[in-house]
Amino acid sequence: MMTKRNKILYWIATLWLALGMLSTGIVQLIKMDEEVEAMKHLGYPDYLLTLLGTLKILGVAVVLIPRFPLLKEWAYAGFFFAMLGAIFSHVASGDSIMELFGPVLLLTLTALSWYFRPPARKVSINHKMN
Repeated sequence: MMTKRNKILYWIATLWLALGMLSTGIVQLIKMDEEVEAMKHLGYPDYLLTLLGTLKILGVAVVLIPRFPLLKEWAYAGFFFAMLGAIFSHVASGDSIMELFGPVLLLTLTALSWYFRPPARKVSINHKMN
């Protein structure tokens, strides 16, 4: 049973996560000049923006729609590793702590949304022991 508090925490974290991933995904997909420059600064090719943007938008859709709990796990894992990679890339590039705010926030929202997700959005494993 999911408490009202947990349901509220889930939806706040999930909607903020969806907004953050959708907005950055769109910016990456349309290859805004600032994003292209940021990727060059981090040492990545700009075609990676198309991949990241597309996967973020698809991940948002999967996290928000009902059912498909296994796909949700993949979307959460993708968000987690993308943000962990962003954090690592900024640190390795010597960026200021301010550059870490966005990825750290999205990583935190990913963890909160995943943790507080309702039972219907979790993968259930039913094993019978003999």
